[in-house]
Amino acid sequence: MTGNSPLTFQVLGKCSKTKARRGLMMLRQTKPVETPVFMPVGTQGTLKGVLVNQLKKDNMNCQIMLGNTYHLGLRPGPEILKKIGGLHKFMAWDRALLTDSGGFQMVSLLQLAEITEQGVKFQSPFDSSVECMLTPEESIKLQNVIGADIIMQLDDVVKTTTTGPRVEEAMHRTIRWIDRCLEANERNHDQSIFPIVQGGLQPALRQQCAEELTKREVRGFAVGGLSGGESKDDFWKIVSLSTDMLPQDKPRYLMGVGFASDLIVCVALGIDMFDCVFPTRTARFGCALVRTGQLNLRQQKYECDLTPIDEKCGCSTCKTYTKAYIHAVINEPIMCSLLTIHNVYFQLQLMRDMRDAIENDKFPEFVKTFMDELYPEEKPKWIVDALKSVNVDL
Repeated sequence: MTGNSPLTFQVLGKCSKTKARRGLMMLRQTKPVETPVFMPVGTQGTLKGVLVNQLKKDNMNCQIMLGNTYHLGLRPGPEILKKIGGLHKFMAWDRALLTDSGGFQMVSLLQLAEITEQGVKFQSPFDSSVECMLTPEESIKLQNVIGADIIMQLDDVVKTTTTGPRVEEAMHRTIRWIDRCLEANERNHDQSIFPIVQGGLQPALRQQCAEELTKREVRGFAVGGLSGGESKDDFWKIVSLSTDMLPQDKPRYLMGVGFASDLIVCVALGIDMFDCVFPTRTARFGCALVRTGQLNLRQQKYECDLTPIDEKCGCSTCKTYTKAYIHAVINEPIMCSLLTIHNVYFQLQLMRDMRDAIENDKFPEFVKTFMDELYPEEKPKWIVDALKSVNVDL
């Protein structure tokens, strides 16, 4: 650990063509995190069906996980977490953790959520007659109890495709709320707040938001309000604009992105950190991630297939079980465990491959090989355009 900061970021190498970079986050509380990195989402301090020790094994080597403040606040709740000394101890995880602010769940999951200048007003999930309020201060207070290494500001969340004055209102409120969050943080010595760049699909608002947020003394930045139904063409352009505006010496986290092609494009555009429920959620539906897309192991054609999901995969599922076995237990709890292990491994291995390619200055070649395998015929135009913008011609 260098200096007195609870989080430092070092760029170890850059791609000579694209904006991709390999970095290292050093954290006071836990082990370092190599970037670019994918963070599996452990909503309530767990990935469903997977033990913490399985995530820490050498072949998996998960370095950071995400927890959901809203769900952790409901169960086990702040009193239990405070009593045991935070989420790291509660879940026996000695590696890095990041928590969201709870705002997204408030707006997306709860009925009649209303955002005011004070905070997010919502009905209690236990008693609809009781009105609750999540303020920037309360969000940070709860995240201080949870104790993650990286914590997120409460932002004003609007649907990605929203247009009109509401987008600008949310952007300005997000800027005002970061100051309240920073002031409320009682653990600045070991927890780092990331502000969230908002502004919808309007470049001018995104630029204004980034300019304001970069004036604050923070150790990293998030790009929010994307991957919510907007066109992929709008998506990549806002990501690229955001990385151009954010500091080179601090990590950049793109929230809620997890498809393999999206990860590769956004690494090429300069993003360092990602999270998404996709790999774990799709596992619970019986789908395995592979370089060519997905395999739905519920399909009858796998009933007698005695090969692993992926011959080249190093996960414990592929080393031990066949597609036929997973098909046979498709409605049993073990299926969730086996496919979650595989899918998380797939994501983490993809990030390791990208880090190696960047380090060896072979990233454009890696991208072309991957895209040729995933899209053997015509490639999506947005991917072609996005990669062309950073000198990779598919």
